[in-house]
Amino acid sequence: MRVTYRSRSVKEYWAKRWADIPADKPMENRNAYPLKYAEMTVTARDGPILEAGCGAGRILRYYHERGYDILGMDFIDVAIDKLRKIDPTLKAEVGDITQLRYADETFRYFLAFGLYHNLEAGLNRAIAETYRVLRKNGRVCASFRADNIQTRLTDWLADRRVKARDAAEGARAFHKMNLTRGEYEALFARAGFAIEAVYPVENMPILYKFAFFRASDHKVFDENKARKEGYRLSWMGKALQNFLMRAFPDQFCNIYVLIAHKPA
Repeated sequence: MRVTYRSRSVKEYWAKRWADIPADKPMENRNAYPLKYAEMTVTARDGPILEAGCGAGRILRYYHERGYDILGMDFIDVAIDKLRKIDPTLKAEVGDITQLRYADETFRYFLAFGLYHNLEAGLNRAIAETYRVLRKNGRVCASFRADNIQTRLTDWLADRRVKARDAAEGARAFHKMNLTRGEYEALFARAGFAIEAVYPVENMPILYKFAFFRASDHKVFDENKARKEGYRLSWMGKALQNFLMRAFPDQFCNIYVLIAHKPA
């Protein structure tokens, strides 16, 4: 288990990030994270969905526009406010993953992309709450930042951009938790989940940080476009990334995506 530190706290980071961009449009690329894995999990319209950590809303809006019963929750007020303004019919609210207000066994599906690794404390409690609000045979799909070569390189690049005054010991704040595949599986197994699969996934490949490797229409970084279409690489970038993921998937993914269910 490794902790990433930055110059801003995790809540400050997300508040600024969601304040700086408009609400997402529904995600379109069904072959890219996270929609690819959401669709592997939500296999029927047979019960309500909770998306915890819905952020700017790309998954929430995708399912809402297709008539699914989905509720989005996030701990950043500005993200929820933007979603409510752009579509008042959305069910979206501010909430705390470690203390959910919902009754036991409320949801058939639980989606949590990039949520749990933001917790400095209460990680086991958050997963216990996830288990509690799921129905028997309910399924969860959740991603977590990997502890591997790629995320260590990403953190090193980020640290290089930090000014000397912010790099002082007193200026460092918790940013993200990083877990190995085994540590991540163990969290859910201890909570009682039956794990179906864990996938090493490149959400935003480290190559995408360099304009040279991006697709031609992604050379100028546009976060909303990337979140809608996926972080698309050029043919050269894709070839290199595909090689790294085939040869060293656990070292060149940046997240693990877990799918599990609550036994009957």
